Amino acid sequence: MRVRKCSVTKALPKSAVAFAVCAVGLSTTLLSGCNPAPEDAPKHAQQASVDKPESVKQQEDKRLVAFIEARFDRLVAQSPNLQSYLGINNGAQSTWSDTSDAFAQKQLENTKADLAKLTAEFDRSDLSDEGKLNFDLFKRELTNEIENAAFRKQSYVVDQFRGQYTSAITLLKNNHRIVNEAGAQAYINRLVGFESLMDDIVARMKDRAAFGVLPPAFSFDSMINDVSAMLTGAPLDAPVTSSSKLHPLYADFKEKLAALHLEESKENALLEEASSALKGPFKRGYSSLLATLKQQKPLQANNDGVWSLPNGDAYYANRVKAETTLALSPEEIHVIGLNEVARIHQQMQQIMDEVEFTGTLQAFFEFIRTDPNNFYANNDEGRAAFLADAKAQTSEIFAVADQYFHTLPKADLEVRRVEPWRENSTSIAFYNRPSLDGSRPGIYYANLADMTGVQKYVFKAITYHEGVPGHHFQIAQAQELEGLPRFRKYLGVGAYIEGWALYAEQLAFEMGFYKNPLHNFGRLQNELWRAVRLVTDTGIHYKRWSREQAIEYFVTNTPLSPQDIETEVERYFVNPGQALSYKMGMLKILELREKAQAQIGDNFDIRDFHSSVLGAGALPLDVLEKRVEQYINTKQ
Repeated sequence: MRVRKCSVTKALPKSAVAFAVCAVGLSTTLLSGCNPAPEDAPKHAQQASVDKPESVKQQEDKRLVAFIEARFDRLVAQSPNLQSYLGINNGAQSTWSDTSDAFAQKQLENTKADLAKLTAEFDRSDLSDEGKLNFDLFKRELTNEIENAAFRKQSYVVDQFRGQYTSAITLLKNNHRIVNEAGAQAYINRLVGFESLMDDIVARMKDRAAFGVLPPAFSFDSMINDVSAMLTGAPLDAPVTSSSKLHPLYADFKEKLAALHLEESKENALLEEASSALKGPFKRGYSSLLATLKQQKPLQANNDGVWSLPNGDAYYANRVKAETTLALSPEEIHVIGLNEVARIHQQMQQIMDEVEFTGTLQAFFEFIRTDPNNFYANNDEGRAAFLADAKAQTSEIFAVADQYFHTLPKADLEVRRVEPWRENSTSIAFYNRPSLDGSRPGIYYANLADMTGVQKYVFKAITYHEGVPGHHFQIAQAQELEGLPRFRKYLGVGAYIEGWALYAEQLAFEMGFYKNPLHNFGRLQNELWRAVRLVTDTGIHYKRWSREQAIEYFVTNTPLSPQDIETEVERYFVNPGQALSYKMGMLKILELREKAQAQIGDNFDIRDFHSSVLGAGALPLDVLEKRVEQYINTKQ
């Protein structure tokens, strides 16, 4: 199998040269990106010239892993949210993780101490190659946390896209298990804890406003609507009856509780406790947040990129570095985006010729946006049809996956609709990793709120991206790798993770899917979408484009629906740099595959290449390149 040559480095200007996603309230960069700065060994290691015996290396490897694992255990112990997310039930899940600035500062000091201890107590030259990799990645993680902390106040406390005020609700519904009465009581305690959780969000919102940081003006109405929705549903706004529209958390608790088959009196008592918690502290917490949003809305009249924030240019440079793990400037990434948009437009033109469409590319975009065959019915039948198609696609991939992969994840994959209560604050589609204990599968979520925005041609590729061979094959497999310290199983290097998933969309084409040329156009549309992200994200935050400029560029260059374009552009405003990771990661993986094919020749096996890419967990792209080069050397 051959692919076009695409070199991230060779296509760049001479002056060339990183995903930080906080999951479920973590104040650490577990599940977040690594700093791409070159690794320097400690001075004492640089001076060493004699290779250590294998027994010394093995002993030091174990000591390093023990140090790393002790830190992971400490972070898990300090984060009830992470315990739920990982499926660890140790009886401590009746509270929420501390998200206060004071706790974040304490964690920062701990991280600095961990970094100092790492460099003082471990000699890199005493480690095996795998030990050196653990050392380097761990050092980068710690360094990244410290660098990111300098911009803590520039990151929006709440915004319309990331749903910081709904993430705890999502965690309760999706990750808080009730297997006994104690689990039910822990759930109730967490309902009570929403008041302090929202109080902390409000305190940080006020602090950031005083610092000069408010989310863009366009975000407030959406947030106000979302938070208002959290205050509706029985028992918050009406008594619970057989015909009541229940609050999503009350409905979730009721359903989970019923599965315990408790005595009726005990079940009713627990339901009453949950009702009181929702009507009392939960409602007070969200009411306080709602009032603060309404208070701050008039304070923000602008829709500017992060360049307008205190030290905003440095903040964006930090985000670019963190999200791409490449030493590239915003200007260089902007140019790459423009070139990729032009290249993909040419491939789209070829499909237009194939289907004998006469007219401009923009006219074809309009045809794609309005073609009835490109859409499901905007009702529950249409939603069911989409889910059936997505499940069928997944089965098709699994049927031939062993021809492309030596190893497949053990965890199952489910396809689900995003729950209606959080449709307004989530993206088009996303993936949730499986639990460690196997109790929860990997989940591909699709947002089916408005089926007029769900294009069949596009979602075929999105299903490959979010499910298989995309995120599920990579993330679930990383979680199942043996012999890795746990922090490596959960490193969220966005350029690697999202780059793999975008690569998987093309891989599915090479596997023989997208038989309809319009489905292949949808794949190219997705790739174009990610290329346009390079242009618009840097345009907004580096070139100081307005919201309207960014939307206009999207409309002119892609066939995305107006609703999707608006959602996308507003996402980039509040999550700077993250949109860069997809395309930059894909380009690097394709570059490395082309290099492997060229150097290995007829003995190239795509399964070996995929094992090389996936077999060490998520890696910064420069580290991935070194790993693939080692694989190439073993095959020559």
